[in-house]
Amino acid sequence: MEKDPTSDYSAKGAVGYSFGQISLITSYQAFTFLIFTFYFAVVGIPVDLITLGFIIWSIWNAFNDPLMGFLSDRTHTRWGRRRPYIMFFLGPLAAVMFFLFFPPLTYGITDTTINFIYFVVIIMVFEFCYTTYDINLTSMLPEIFITKDTRMKANNIRQVFAIIGLIFAFLLPGFFIEDYSNKDYINNYAFFGITLTVIIVIVGILFLKFTPRERPEFQQDHKDVPGFFTSFRTTLKNKSFRLAVPAFIGDFFVDTILPTIIPLYGKYVLKQEGIILSLLLGVAFIAAALSITVIWKPLARRIGIRKMWMISSAVWMVTLFPLIFDLNLIFAFIVFFLVGIGLGGSLYSKDLIVSDIIDEDEVRTGTRRDASFFGSYIFFLRVGYIFVFLAISLVFTNVGWKIYEPDVTAITAKQILGLKFLAFVYPAMALTFIILAMWFYPLHGEYLKEIKTKLARMHEDKKARLS
Repeated sequence: MEKDPTSDYSAKGAVGYSFGQISLITSYQAFTFLIFTFYFAVVGIPVDLITLGFIIWSIWNAFNDPLMGFLSDRTHTRWGRRRPYIMFFLGPLAAVMFFLFFPPLTYGITDTTINFIYFVVIIMVFEFCYTTYDINLTSMLPEIFITKDTRMKANNIRQVFAIIGLIFAFLLPGFFIEDYSNKDYINNYAFFGITLTVIIVIVGILFLKFTPRERPEFQQDHKDVPGFFTSFRTTLKNKSFRLAVPAFIGDFFVDTILPTIIPLYGKYVLKQEGIILSLLLGVAFIAAALSITVIWKPLARRIGIRKMWMISSAVWMVTLFPLIFDLNLIFAFIVFFLVGIGLGGSLYSKDLIVSDIIDEDEVRTGTRRDASFFGSYIFFLRVGYIFVFLAISLVFTNVGWKIYEPDVTAITAKQILGLKFLAFVYPAMALTFIILAMWFYPLHGEYLKEIKTKLARMHEDKKARLS
């Protein structure tokens, strides 16, 4: 193991950094998994108002994400550019996980307007805290692990820790909440929120203690970062980034719509709730972790991230197809395991693609703008959220589910078909966009090797000037 924390790679540094992935994945995937079902079925907000809330939230993100990325790139402290933001926002991010599941209805206020306003405000507060924490933590990956080989090694460990975060987000709720759509379990949601708060604080502290510090050759890059609008415009001018954006949105759409509808899909299509549904998701995440190590990482080394992502997207599409059928419990476990294999390719690909784009930009401009790119990247992901809830709203409204009806006998065959449609048809369309976007994505093969060679020379020159 390397002793120098700024060296190209150390297993201790990779593990330390990966603790941060638990906090990111746990917070956001718990939000994705439960927030729609909670406010639609438990709190009782109509689906069109929830959709409006997420549109307002996405407009807020249009300013929030790129701005926080820009501010991070322009920051200079003795602790580095990223670490101060992570230290400051760890506590607020942890706290807001509780308040997400503690609406006015919890203490007896049933007015829909009040609960809707609370919903909009709390998801915006969550997003501000999460975005600031996420952009800075994620931006550290390509800065700490700078070569292709070390980055892939670190990313492999990071994604294993991401699976732990997914288990916290999807498996733990089943121990607290027996029926995700039952109003009687509203206090159980609050208890789960408290548990999330504790988990995020603990893993965040471990991240801060063991993660390598910022590399010295990047400590002066803040001086060369252009103004906010110039930086955002320059990011959008990057051809590789522009061509990857449809793939990012498509992947985020699938990543988001599936867990969002799973509580209702599980209850009415699979006829499973609570811990059994969580175990089904746990099987998918175990498959994702195994597939990263056994399938996707070796394949990426052989044929590159771009082609690997195209193949994993096609696999994901095929494995989602059985969700349009009525599955018994045994077949459901098999299908969810297979779905997890495609999910593993998604988890492994995206940040490595963004990291390559950042490397290309540094070669062209001479300055690393990791947070600016990740901020713009996250901005487009949040645009994907609009598509997710427009799709859900469109389907639910057309099948007569504008307002949740908890009586199982009132669920119609048309509504069950709508859930199946959301589980496969829309995701299949989004996965097709990923494959098409990556087909035209230019940063691969000999051109990518050329970028990596030039980048290595630039970093050696920077080190030489500092010594």
